[in-house]
Amino acid sequence: MLERVLYHDHCFDGAASAAYFSRFIAGAVHPDAEFRYTGMAHKASQLFDPGLFDGDENAIVDFKYSSDPRLTWWFDHHQSAFLNAADAEHFRRDTSGRKLYDAAYKSCTSFINTVASERWGFRAPDLDDLVKWSLIIDGAQYPDARTAVELGAPAMKLTLVIEAAKGSDIVQKVIGWMQRRQLSEIIAEPEIVALYQPLYQRHLEIKNIIKGRATQQDGVVFFDLAGYDVEGYNKFIPYYLFPEAVYTVSVSPSSFRTKISVGSNPWTPEVPRHNLASICERYGGGGHARVGAISLSPGELDRAREIAADIVAELKT
Repeated sequence: MLERVLYHDHCFDGAASAAYFSRFIAGAVHPDAEFRYTGMAHKASQLFDPGLFDGDENAIVDFKYSSDPRLTWWFDHHQSAFLNAADAEHFRRDTSGRKLYDAAYKSCTSFINTVASERWGFRAPDLDDLVKWSLIIDGAQYPDARTAVELGAPAMKLTLVIEAAKGSDIVQKVIGWMQRRQLSEIIAEPEIVALYQPLYQRHLEIKNIIKGRATQQDGVVFFDLAGYDVEGYNKFIPYYLFPEAVYTVSVSPSSFRTKISVGSNPWTPEVPRHNLASICERYGGGGHARVGAISLSPGELDRAREIAADIVAELKT
């Protein structure tokens, strides 16, 4: 039995969701399952290629819904979980009991953990630490910005590798390791150690780039990373540098998209009033109430800057 698992690529919760889902399927549903993984990224065109669903069963975890009839399993927790109203209606009509959604969960991994236990009686206590860190990392449950940026714990070092490494091969190795090993063991793997050191140096460089590019006004930090070859960055750096900020908006071109990132400070004493997913949805993006993003096509830098300026103005009000 071939189980194809589509997961949110270059995301700790995406990798952890794929790992926990695989343990659940092998432990409670299909003991003979062979797993193959495909990393998914948010792009300007969010249509699913039909060739993605090539398994005997096909699953999507921590990513948007597909109405393809070959989709067998779906778990997600994002407010912006559906590409369109037709997909949302397709989901509502589903009677399989294997397509599940709850935006109240701070991580998709914890959602799968709960559902697998309550509905199928499956438990994997050796993965409790993985579930815990998925909640901390995806739910921004760090005690402060310094903890989030200085990367002391094994899970946070591993997050840097997952988010910043080129390609999906190493992420899929990590998914395999996560199913049976502790995070402290994974980060000690020679391949991970070799990747981490230069990525950490680049992390420090990006922190300095943002420091030099960012401006703060009326509680909103804005920076534009065009020309700096930055595919991604630790989203807590702005609050490390500007602890009084309430929101951050950034523009970051990459090889496959032009991205506008919108976030809110988890540690601000002022409760953010704006739903960032709803704002991003107006421009074809989405996310959660406290963090969202918009993906445009490569080269749409001027349009990205226009959208970012509109959002900055709205968040200042």
